[in-house]
Amino acid sequence: MQWRMCWRQLFMNNERCGPKIGVLVPFTNCNLEPDMMAMCPPGCTMHFARMGGYDVDEIPGSEQMAGLGASDISETLRLLSGVRPAAVLYGCTSATLTHGIGFDSELAARIKAGAGALSLTAAGSLVEGITALGATRVGFASPYLGEINDQAVTFLADGGITVIKRADIGRALGNYGQGELTPEEVFDLAIQADHPDAQAIVLSCTDMRSVEAIERIEDRLGKPVVASNQAMIFALMRRLGFSKHPAVPGALFDLL
Repeated sequence: MQWRMCWRQLFMNNERCGPKIGVLVPFTNCNLEPDMMAMCPPGCTMHFARMGGYDVDEIPGSEQMAGLGASDISETLRLLSGVRPAAVLYGCTSATLTHGIGFDSELAARIKAGAGALSLTAAGSLVEGITALGATRVGFASPYLGEINDQAVTFLADGGITVIKRADIGRALGNYGQGELTPEEVFDLAIQADHPDAQAIVLSCTDMRSVEAIERIEDRLGKPVVASNQAMIFALMRRLGFSKHPAVPGALFDLL
């Protein structure tokens, strides 16, 4: 994929004089960092801090993800703020959508106050990306358990977005299992979530390898895809005034 092949050249040519971007990452997440580095806007640098608040050995259900969202990140945020970031991204979708759209906005505001920086969440960025496309009816896919998917549907509905079809992986995945899904499995999941009336396909989870599948899904379905990590980069670039660059995948970035 073009986006994956060209990121290294973009980063190596980076003069490192642009905005610093802080990213809060669940400690078992293995795919958020590679995605963020791949899509990093030229001139920016990415700085990551890992956060806990959940049991690695439990299946990540609604209670566990809600616990992550409610966990104390003040010390993690204090240390991340040492790089003086222009923005801080909260890199877990289900940790806030399990609480609702009001909690998501409040957490973003708390991070902004704590870091003195622009703050964006994965769940909030999904809504922003879908809304930017003008879509109100979507197909939704995720690796989550059913209860979290129910909460995701409610979260999107509160943002003015109707889920008309949804698909999940069909089995309970552990904290590492979500990240071990292949791009091919993500592609198949997205196809299952499609519906003739869906204006876009939503792929929710920052540890799912959605970014690598976006262009193939769009080519097959002829409609835009909005994925958690892609949406955070879109929202970031939009707020900071960046133009589209070759390492970002999907029709969403045509809006910049």
